Amino acid sequence: MQPLANPTSSLNHKSGILLFFCGLVTFAVFDAGSKYFLNFYPAPFLNVLRYSTVSVFALFLLLKHGVAPLPKGRILKLLVLRGVTLGVAGTAFMTALTWMPLAEATAIYFTSPLLIVALSAWLLNERVGRAQWYAVLAGLIGMLLIVRPGNELPILGTVLMAVAALSYALFQLLTRKLAGLVPGHTQYATTAFVCWIITAVPAPFFLPEIWPDSVDLALIIGLGVLNAMGQMLLIAAFQRVAASTLAPYNYCQLLMAVLISSLVFKQAPDSLALGGIVLIIAAGVFLARRAPASLPVYSTEKIS
Repeated sequence: MQPLANPTSSLNHKSGILLFFCGLVTFAVFDAGSKYFLNFYPAPFLNVLRYSTVSVFALFLLLKHGVAPLPKGRILKLLVLRGVTLGVAGTAFMTALTWMPLAEATAIYFTSPLLIVALSAWLLNERVGRAQWYAVLAGLIGMLLIVRPGNELPILGTVLMAVAALSYALFQLLTRKLAGLVPGHTQYATTAFVCWIITAVPAPFFLPEIWPDSVDLALIIGLGVLNAMGQMLLIAAFQRVAASTLAPYNYCQLLMAVLISSLVFKQAPDSLALGGIVLIIAAGVFLARRAPASLPVYSTEKIS
């Protein structure tokens, strides 16, 4: 006789996937809203408002869970470096969106899981099998189909988005190194504050010529709240479902970016770029399905 399924476990699994998908929707809407407002306001100005909102959420987490003493020595350096890599990724991503179509920009950024696999063999001495290397190669070919000559993507935007993908991959690897060494809410808050400092430094030099009115300011702050809520939704999802199970669903955000870029901004990728996007999704899903439990397939913090 087969044992009865645990209804509570099944409910947690379904609710975790739903929470994860809702988080991805918030990130897709945040990216689209940022792309729209970049037509009127500088990227550093929007970025510092975004991380100001995220920092408020970080303060809330510290008040809720308590302020733990910061680690010292090498762990503190890694914790700060983790914040720096995410700050660089967020700055590069937002700035690149000034010129890049949303679909192609998001696709290049989604090569970060492939870079994680490639860098883990070098930085963490992880064993990477032949099949994983083939998947990385396929994903990189997909990126080349997107940034190929003739696709007329801006060079500066493309380079910045590649920097964002590399920085986010390094952020994920640092997350793995710090796993179990620093409480999650401390990592979240420290990263938020470091990101705020990084974005606050250039912001005074890139003030908007015309300041946002009350409606625009409310919408921009609302986007920051949406971004912070998305991170909270992902944390709640990971508390219910294993990261390896949720990882393949992450590429739904890339599909949403393609739809939003095509329907809202009228910037549909051409057939070769679409082929590249499909390759990146296929390679990423393959790696997520084969990733061992120790591999940090996705962090609970996202920049987009």
